[in-house]
Amino acid sequence: MSARPGPRAWLALAVLAIPTLLVSIDNTVLGVALPELSAALRPDAATLLWVVDIYPLVLAGLLVTMGTLGDRIGRRRLLMVGVAGFGAVSLLAAFATSAAQLVAARALLGVFGAMLMPSTLALLRSVFVDRTHRRLALAIWATGFAAGAALGPIVGGLLLEHFWWGSIFVMSVPPMALLLVVAPLVVPESRETEPGRLDLVGVLLSLLTMGPLVLALKLAGSAGGVTPAVAGAVLVGAGSGAAFLAHYRRRGLDPLIDLELFARPVLRHSALANATTMFGLTGLLFFSAQYLQLVVGYSPLQAGLLLLPGFVVTVVAGLAAARLARRFALHQLVATGLALVLTGYVVCLFLQVDSAVVLLMSAAVLIGAGIGLSETVTNDAILAAAPPERAGAAAAVSETAYEVGAVLGTALVGGVLSAVYRAGVVLPDGTAPSAGETLGGAADVATTMPADTAAALLVSAREAFVHGVDVASGVAAVVVAVVLVTAGAGLRRAHRDVLAAGASAVDADVEPAVSRR
Repeated sequence: MSARPGPRAWLALAVLAIPTLLVSIDNTVLGVALPELSAALRPDAATLLWVVDIYPLVLAGLLVTMGTLGDRIGRRRLLMVGVAGFGAVSLLAAFATSAAQLVAARALLGVFGAMLMPSTLALLRSVFVDRTHRRLALAIWATGFAAGAALGPIVGGLLLEHFWWGSIFVMSVPPMALLLVVAPLVVPESRETEPGRLDLVGVLLSLLTMGPLVLALKLAGSAGGVTPAVAGAVLVGAGSGAAFLAHYRRRGLDPLIDLELFARPVLRHSALANATTMFGLTGLLFFSAQYLQLVVGYSPLQAGLLLLPGFVVTVVAGLAAARLARRFALHQLVATGLALVLTGYVVCLFLQVDSAVVLLMSAAVLIGAGIGLSETVTNDAILAAAPPERAGAAAAVSETAYEVGAVLGTALVGGVLSAVYRAGVVLPDGTAPSAGETLGGAADVATTMPADTAAALLVSAREAFVHGVDVASGVAAVVVAVVLVTAGAGLRRAHRDVLAAGASAVDADVEPAVSRR
């Protein structure tokens, strides 16, 4: 057990939390800028979809590769490359003069963002060797990730009230420039001692697996079901995944990712829980902002502030989890966290057009508490389940779970909501088709209609949207409940196996907490 970490370690934590926060903000901030961006660059519908989707697609596809690359060349070195690249490309995105340029810039942001995420998490393991302090550090780090997703719309709303759409990208530049100076001074380098050669074929196959599968989830969410494009993307991803497994078994190079890590139930079920908490967060953010703005009538900034208590509770719960892990087992904390997320979605089942805003705020607080409680201990468990030299690969597993969960939250919750809305909205004769696609489309079309007709359209659209929220929340609740049972049971069995073997938490190092009672 190491000594208490000094001021330099906590400064390193602050440095490592900043890129995580910025990358997470970039995942959600773009939504509020889309109207101004569309007016300035005039993209067609397909190009606008790529502006939104290319960043998470590239990010998710490269996380495993970058995590393993950091293990080989040095995690701090990879972090510095990512920081420099992310800052430079953010300027390119901010001053793009066409939609195609913005798509290319967003793709490059995904490349450099993938360098940042696993590097920060893996470096935390080398900075905080003592597990008690590492749990607290991970709680703060996880708060940065969740905070970025929640703060994105608030930050975007504030910037767009005073600046042009490109300001949402410029905001990343000053912090990244500061990190280039400070990070080498406070963050120590760490890498594998005998890294071996990088498996380039494995890199390509992992990209062809993750990218198409994430794309399929997004396309399914946009289309509200399975289309030929969705089926094609799934086939490419599944085929590439099978080829990756075959390549992994027969080649002699060091593996891109050690699949034996997934044989450890703690890592496997912790990653599943991570994905589910992010699923819960992004699903909530997808409909809550629209509900508060288009149904209740708040501004984007007001809507973001009303969701702020949920973020604050996420911070508090994450910090509390670091202390609770000393007394309670991993499976108990994860199950409690997922149960809180489940309860939050059950509360959303009761949302109506005229519901008090406190109902949605209560759901956000419950889901935020569940995220903070679960993610702190699952991140620690994932890192502890891997040997130190594979910390980057383990961190990439955690980050990939985050990204897949985030995509699923938007795709599944958004897809169900859209399908219910389209089936329920009643359009007056002669109404533009866009009103039947989204509530925002109905609100835009209503501004061009006579008062009585517009009022009838908006009443129908709002009722259809809220009904869609209720149905989507029910689907999300079922998903969370299934994972609660599956991951909870798997982690409980792992806990019992540790106790049966007579290992303590410190010796086993597979759970953040093993009951000492």
